[in-house]
Amino acid sequence: MHSTKLNLDCPTGARPAEAATLISPSRRHWMQFAGAGALLHALPGCGGGDDPAPDAGRLSEAIQWGRDAIRQAVQKNQATAVSVALMTSEGVIWQEAFGVADPQGNVAATVDSRFNIGSVSKVLAALAAMVLCDRGKLALDAPITRYLPGFSMLSSEYGRITLRHLLSHSSGLPGTNWRNIFAFEPIAGYAQDTQDGLAYFHLKHQPGELAVYCNDGFTMVENLVAAVTGQSYAEFVRREILEPLGMSHSAYPVQAFPEGSFVHPVYEGRRMGQEFVSAYATGGLASTPGDMMRLAKMFLDLGMYQGKRLVSQAAVQEMGTDQTKGLRINPCPEWRWGLGWDSALHPGLDSVGIKAWQKNGGTSFFSTEFFVLPDQRMALLLTGAGTTYGPLRIAEGVLLRALATTRAIPAVPAALEGIPAAAAPSVDAAGLAGIYANFEGPYKVQAVNAGTIDVLHRKGDAWDPVAPGLTLRADGWWWNDAPSGNSYRWLTLDGKHYMIQRVPAGWGHYRLTMSVGQRLAPLPPLSAAWQARLGTRWEPTNESPESVALALGGGIATLDELAELPGYVMWSDGQLLRPDGDDRARMTIQVPVNHGRDLVELEFSTVDGQPQMRSGSSLYRLLTED
Repeated sequence: MHSTKLNLDCPTGARPAEAATLISPSRRHWMQFAGAGALLHALPGCGGGDDPAPDAGRLSEAIQWGRDAIRQAVQKNQATAVSVALMTSEGVIWQEAFGVADPQGNVAATVDSRFNIGSVSKVLAALAAMVLCDRGKLALDAPITRYLPGFSMLSSEYGRITLRHLLSHSSGLPGTNWRNIFAFEPIAGYAQDTQDGLAYFHLKHQPGELAVYCNDGFTMVENLVAAVTGQSYAEFVRREILEPLGMSHSAYPVQAFPEGSFVHPVYEGRRMGQEFVSAYATGGLASTPGDMMRLAKMFLDLGMYQGKRLVSQAAVQEMGTDQTKGLRINPCPEWRWGLGWDSALHPGLDSVGIKAWQKNGGTSFFSTEFFVLPDQRMALLLTGAGTTYGPLRIAEGVLLRALATTRAIPAVPAALEGIPAAAAPSVDAAGLAGIYANFEGPYKVQAVNAGTIDVLHRKGDAWDPVAPGLTLRADGWWWNDAPSGNSYRWLTLDGKHYMIQRVPAGWGHYRLTMSVGQRLAPLPPLSAAWQARLGTRWEPTNESPESVALALGGGIATLDELAELPGYVMWSDGQLLRPDGDDRARMTIQVPVNHGRDLVELEFSTVDGQPQMRSGSSLYRLLTED
């Protein structure tokens, strides 16, 4: 299923506000509601008692700053509801909800309202896998075919994929099975459908070669859990994690939740029904910040909760260990993937000397940030019904103020300012020119002269200048004078030419790098069979009408050619695919971190005399003009 607007989630820093021109903009317009909520006492079992914990008063400035930032986001229509919890060694010292859970009747959100936390669910998937490793049911470094003998792909190297590869985004699986992933009713069987669809794909890179965000890997964990336990993934997590931790407000959407227990999404001013995420392990949990603090408490206590061991200390530590040290292609080494965690050492807090495990999550309508600071015994979860309210900036702002108050850091760091001085070019800009491909739309790099570069991004049928007039500066990066603070460089690794973007991220006191494209060389002209498909439009035939994509009027895929780079097929104005014969088009890029995710591979056939296009488990029919 084609989707560029409904990403399940994006690693932290991949969508900083300052870099909005490089990311597909949101077209959601949120209704405006005033914030509402209350400061709560510590949760039972997480420290504290009936009286407010001392930290609640000591950290009142950080809490008030967070409260004001959230209310402002709600008032600006960036979210309709937001919920937050902050925990210290004394327990949960702040838990509050803002906005409305249901605009129909103006029902206020409460701390017990369930939010879809998206890919924060991956932390629970990794935890479930580690529980089974503790019990000898799974092994981190054994091929998953040991447990799933029916799993196969078109690349023979699929047999080398291990559980560690799945949990650290280094498996080489294509990215995301979009078929029915988001819906307005429960749709069963997504994990098996994903496994079945992978039989029609090649690997996009060799297992363990690089790490690029991959939802399919965690979906495969569902199948592993079912294979070795005889239980569904949702049932196993409920019995072995949610219930022991007392996470009574957390559940997977195997059936509709009772009205009043969850937050309704709002889309373009319309109140929508419950959003069901069919990919349970990769993004399906609905929860509350209070419940997630129970999970955080278990991590802080290295696998123990209220005197009972849930998972081994070694398992918790392995989840929080940098898994990237053996990667062959790693142009952005500050991305230190854990097992389930986006960051085993979050760069925003690492920049001030604080260790943090971090995971973010997003669905069609919700976005979430989850932090656990093991050395500071601190945790925070911020979740909201909205995709533009800046949860990372707010989460970091609260944590940095709390850390400064407790003297863990000297002060809240200032945002970065200034642009480095110019430097003499060490390379001719013309040598960097070309088309750089990624998962959602190519970039064109063109030399204005020997020392100046323009970067343009494909938008529809035109090239939009997103970074014009770049010149080399003293720090070795190419800048212009735009206030965004973005900079670029070009790097060759393993014979692949990458464009790297560096952006201010989070609170704004540090920069993150991201490989945003891989340069492709022209190919021989397309064959007659491919030429005949250019300009065609394809409609999904096996997508549920209740899927979010179809319900909101999307799902149509297109095939075209990019004039500046002949020989490739352009899928839905985004990905550039390499023909492999007349009836297959394959993935072309190996871009780490985020911009090489969610790739497609196409296969064409004739069924009952009509052309059919397949991408994994998604089937399409040719649309003819009236």
